[in-house]
Amino acid sequence: MTAAQRKGLWLFTAGAALFLLFGLTLQRLATVANVDLKGVYYGTRCLLQHHDPYNEADLGRVYQAESSDYASTPPVHRRVVTLYVNLPTTFPFIVPFAIWSWGLASTLWMSAIAVTFLTASYLMWRLCAHSAPILGGALIALFLCGSELLIEVGNAAGISVSLCVIGVWCILRNRLIPLGLVCFAISLEMKPHVAGLIWLYFLLAGGQYRKRAWQVLAVTVLLGLPGILWVSAVAPRWIPEMQANLHIISGPGSLNDPGPATVVPRSHGAMVVSLQTVFAVFKDDPAFYNRAAQLFCAPFLLLWAWITLRNRPNWSRASLGIAAITALSMLPIYHRQHDSRILLLTFPACAMLWAEGGITAWLALAVQLVGTLLTGDIPMQLLAVYDYHLHTTLSSLGDKLLTVLLARPAPLAMLLMGVFYLAVYWRRCRPNAPDAVPNTVTE
Repeated sequence: MTAAQRKGLWLFTAGAALFLLFGLTLQRLATVANVDLKGVYYGTRCLLQHHDPYNEADLGRVYQAESSDYASTPPVHRRVVTLYVNLPTTFPFIVPFAIWSWGLASTLWMSAIAVTFLTASYLMWRLCAHSAPILGGALIALFLCGSELLIEVGNAAGISVSLCVIGVWCILRNRLIPLGLVCFAISLEMKPHVAGLIWLYFLLAGGQYRKRAWQVLAVTVLLGLPGILWVSAVAPRWIPEMQANLHIISGPGSLNDPGPATVVPRSHGAMVVSLQTVFAVFKDDPAFYNRAAQLFCAPFLLLWAWITLRNRPNWSRASLGIAAITALSMLPIYHRQHDSRILLLTFPACAMLWAEGGITAWLALAVQLVGTLLTGDIPMQLLAVYDYHLHTTLSSLGDKLLTVLLARPAPLAMLLMGVFYLAVYWRRCRPNAPDAVPNTVTE
């Protein structure tokens, strides 16, 4: 390890320590801690008792009977638990936690999030360390300092995102492939809308990457089938029930409403980070903001797919292609703040561009800093508090633009990141374009 790599590792270690300190402190101080974990925990407990977890009444009875803080939990947080919206493929991976009492299960779950997320972060730093170890260590440390809500609320994205990153590392490095396939497959089982387009990169890239993509899909089917069969036997109406729950929880004025009428106080942060939150400020109508976000993102996604199909992957192209789709994948469909931690996959591309020097290096640094800061948990909540005290009425165009800038910075930052890395990806894939780094990263 070089002197620069040792300094980068120290920076990474400092960020990891702050991530644990902030997360555990906020978890202890939170009025309702691990609220997202309660949903999957009590949902799995409900299924283990042969009740329908997608039925709000069934799940509510289990939650009320087994939770010691049910009466003191605010109604809005109770609905997080009783409106189960996760896929049946998630249940088998929650069972090892749900068989224990709540206290032990939450401790094990937080430990699993911390270990997997820090492992994924370290692997991304290792990729950065070959070109810009100090910069990579500093940026990832900053990113870790903005990820403390993973521990505080216990969202399954903490594990799903981490396993996706670990799986990508294994495939890119061609190491520990069986582990990588399983990790990637579990991520797809838990959060297909987070890992799906990243998996698509490997399918479109061809060659060995396409082989790995098909292997991941095969493992996903094998691991997911037992959960689907289990839920179908206990709750045969789970599909329409899950659709109804999604409709309720994402409807106007509900918990996951991307519009200004969400029941979550804006002082708690705009937790939905897709572009729907931006378009909803101008017209709070799901038919409008859903189509607008998808149509806006479609040209970027099609261009990315066309570039990926037409070019043989090497290390620099792979890192840029993955960075571009990682940021863009957050924008057209529903994603919460926790899902944005998948941006870990963008740091190797930034480090590579920084090592090459020139104006592109400084642009990469600026874009990565904007994305890291404006998608972080603390900056988002501070901006939301400031926006809450403005008492903006959204009656004028100026009010709407101000709300977008103050309360919706995350989707704008990720759009900037996605467009930037897509532009560099396209330029790097032009005929006879030089590849500034080797095709593979070696230790």
